[in-house]
Amino acid sequence: QLQPAHWPVAALTRQLDVGDAADGVWLRADPANVAPDMHGARMMGHGDTLRPDADDVAELLPALQPLFAGYGFTLDAPVPSRWYLRLPEEIQLPAFAAPDDVLGDDLFGHLPPGDAGRLWRALLTEAQVVLHQHDWNARRVAAGKRAINSLWFWGGGEMPQSVSTAYAQVRSRESLLQALAKAAGVEVGGNQPVDALVDLRQLRSLEQLGNEAIRPLLAALQRGELRRLVLDFEDGLRFELDKGQRWKVWKKPLQLQDA
Repeated sequence: QLQPAHWPVAALTRQLDVGDAADGVWLRADPANVAPDMHGARMMGHGDTLRPDADDVAELLPALQPLFAGYGFTLDAPVPSRWYLRLPEEIQLPAFAAPDDVLGDDLFGHLPPGDAGRLWRALLTEAQVVLHQHDWNARRVAAGKRAINSLWFWGGGEMPQSVSTAYAQVRSRESLLQALAKAAGVEVGGNQPVDALVDLRQLRSLEQLGNEAIRPLLAALQRGELRRLVLDFEDGLRFELDKGQRWKVWKKPLQLQDA
């Protein structure tokens, strides 16, 4: 059974982006920004947070591809924020940290460990040298963007044989959740009256959560458009509400904009 810490993110999102992940082993090699500090270096941005575009890919990828080709790896970037390495099927991969776990932290504490990680630590260093020396990054910085001066390897593995879900529809802006939904054969997006998983993680404040999600959902519950509403929070808190219960949980003193 796949567990979140070991999801083959690269293969899943590759299938979403291109549709060719069924054969081979995949690894994300996403664009990243690292900044030195007195203790080493910290990751300051990765992927979408760096706002990479097609011009970045066109300039930087050709400089990096020969480095990886020398090891038999193919590097490409079908989406500017998601870069991929296709690896030989017999390769043994170390454990890689997800970039969200590294962001803002000391980079070296999250490098792949041991003998299995030695190649990837060396490749990371070589890629950083190539990117640091590339004049395209000076143009990015002059345009008010962070330099793409590193890569981050993560999410390695093969496409799973099957993915299943209890939901008939998934609504999310997040690429991994969209990829999992696609792999499970369920609809991504839409507003049909079916059992749906709605991802609210893009709502970054309590005010947004209350005004853009909770209140409209409770109103739909009251109108009978929903039979049941399950609010499942990352910290484990969970509410299951039906029409008769809604005011027992969300009382006036708990209005989110006042929290």
